[in-house]
Amino acid sequence: MAETERPQAAPLPAAAAPFDAIGLAKELLRATRVGALATLDRADGSPFASLVTVATDLDGAPLMLLSRLSAHTLNLEAEPRCSLLLSPGGKGDPLAHPRLTVAGRAGRTPEPRARARFLARHPKAALYADFPDFAFFRLEPAAGHLNGGFAKAATLTAEELLTPLAGFEALAESEAGAVAHMNEDHADALALYAAHFAGAGPGPWRLTGLDPEGLDLAAGDRTARVAFPQPLAEPGALRPVLVRMAAEARAAQQG
Repeated sequence: MAETERPQAAPLPAAAAPFDAIGLAKELLRATRVGALATLDRADGSPFASLVTVATDLDGAPLMLLSRLSAHTLNLEAEPRCSLLLSPGGKGDPLAHPRLTVAGRAGRTPEPRARARFLARHPKAALYADFPDFAFFRLEPAAGHLNGGFAKAATLTAEELLTPLAGFEALAESEAGAVAHMNEDHADALALYAAHFAGAGPGPWRLTGLDPEGLDLAAGDRTARVAFPQPLAEPGALRPVLVRMAAEARAAQQG
């Protein structure tokens, strides 16, 4: 009797995966600062991959600062379809670590928030961000593919990758002020968040951005994503949540 063929393995939809695929994908999206951008060559349509620095918009969409002297920028101007591989890596086998591919379309964005968020994540880029050949690009996700490590794979929709912003216009308007306030007056709380909720080492940690689902922190070249216990119900919930999280982290630190 012929041996029964085994069905080929395939990634599951994120909602059906036996692990928190959406949470892991969002952590990779928010915390990874460098990615491999794959574009389509403007001459013959062949794949072209290059290295870019990455930040995220308020809703999690990837942001990039690109030069028109680079081939990938010219490729995007001719054909906006692209994909971005985010792989923070780590010790040992690189394929044992999680990574996320985001597919979609990328185009220039004139939004001041894109500039502010990117430079908060990559302060040294301010040296050339205003050169005439540079522009900020936003990648509009269409789908995601997550490899969470051995035997962990899932596909994600754009809605699963992005953070809903309906009703959070006030948070978008106040984000810059809130970030500056936390960095100037609450560096101790940021260190507590990084250590307790992200398992990160000593800083000094600074806040680079916040959104309805969490905080983005940086210390030099290191980054950390601190997710809120639950997404904010409304903009006014931000301060009480931060106070409770600081109290929890401080209590854990004191034993």
